[in-house]
Amino acid sequence: MGRPPLEVADLVRGAGQAFIERSCSWISWKHIKVLLAIVRCRTAVLGGHLDECTRCGHRAISYNSCRNRHCPKCQTSARDRWPEKRRRELLPTPYVHVVFTLPRPLAPLALQNKKVVYDLLFRTSAETLLEVARDPKHLGAEIGFFSVLHTWSQKLELHPHVHCVVPAGGLSADHTRWIKPRYAFFLPVKVLSRVFRGKLVAQLSWRLTASCSFKDFLFVAETTVPKRLGGLLKTTVRRPRACTPLSGPLHPSRSHLQPPAGFLRGPQSYLSLA
Repeated sequence: MGRPPLEVADLVRGAGQAFIERSCSWISWKHIKVLLAIVRCRTAVLGGHLDECTRCGHRAISYNSCRNRHCPKCQTSARDRWPEKRRRELLPTPYVHVVFTLPRPLAPLALQNKKVVYDLLFRTSAETLLEVARDPKHLGAEIGFFSVLHTWSQKLELHPHVHCVVPAGGLSADHTRWIKPRYAFFLPVKVLSRVFRGKLVAQLSWRLTASCSFKDFLFVAETTVPKRLGGLLKTTVRRPRACTPLSGPLHPSRSHLQPPAGFLRGPQSYLSLA
């Protein structure tokens, strides 16, 4: 495959400076850094190395790459290949998304006892899914899933919760057939919520009364948490509105990362792309 006659770096060199000047009301140094990396990629500015053929002795200079994930010459292709590899690992079945959330009043407990509380979140959420799925009344199958811990909300507020991505179905006890769910949302949400609450409350109660796991946060354990365990019984398990197959992009939209209008408004100083 031959080299294209025009590359993104050529466009940035030709129009990048004018673009920056027109966009001074919102553009930031992070954007400038990406443009500079694209312009400098595989040029003498980043240095290089000498390649020599061991047979004929022919020599050629290879310039170093910028390795910026936004550069089309470097990380973009690798970034695009990663979702394709993950899609090939998906089972031919819809996937569902379940979120187990720690109540807001107990968030300070997690902040000062991360290892214990986050371990409880993972364990109780996993045990809940496995237990309810094994019950013949609901699915009667062995399931698999992966869980991801998030500790902050989109507003950067403390919000510990675990995301679980689950194939909508499971294997029979003898592993000979695939069992499809009988509910609209894989497993009954109210049952998941009730089992999760029970397991989490039991574990927290036991650790607060018979364990030294929270010895660095005893004043909360003695005064605040026991009063709030009752409120924990009202916790729910969040779920999406519909069972969404993971046939689309495996990463969220980055539109929320775009700078708002008026960001860094005023005169700015920028490096030249020339």
